[in-house]
Amino acid sequence: MRALIQRVSSASVSIDEHVVGSIGKGIVILLGITHSDTEKDAEYLAEKCANLRIFEDDDDKMNLSTLDVGGEFLVISQFTLYGDTRKGRRPSYSSAAIPEEAVPLYEFFIEKINAFGAKVATGRFGARMHVEIHNQGPVTLMVESKT
Repeated sequence: MRALIQRVSSASVSIDEHVVGSIGKGIVILLGITHSDTEKDAEYLAEKCANLRIFEDDDDKMNLSTLDVGGEFLVISQFTLYGDTRKGRRPSYSSAAIPEEAVPLYEFFIEKINAFGAKVATGRFGARMHVEIHNQGPVTLMVESKT
């Protein structure tokens, strides 16, 4: 499981020009799921994302987590994080889990993030979405459940 995390001052996701989720200060989590991922991967990644210290403290050091700063989470499914571009010019997505495998893990991941008690907004799995991200820093990190 992969999460591309962006620290944001605000972000939103729209479907058919209607905002379906928005957050203020916090992180956007673009979540990719592969065939071998399990609930254990989702639990690990949710805990890591929620507690990753990427916000500045009073000394201007990245020492605080999203939870520490009262931040919010926007979770977006992103199968293209498992795009393989090594051959040819068209990415292969054969490493991305099929929806029947991915949807339950995506929903489980969201449940785990929700359990931390912060505001959590989401997109809709498989929908064509417009994501507006105001990256703060910029800070962008890739977090994976497997090494």
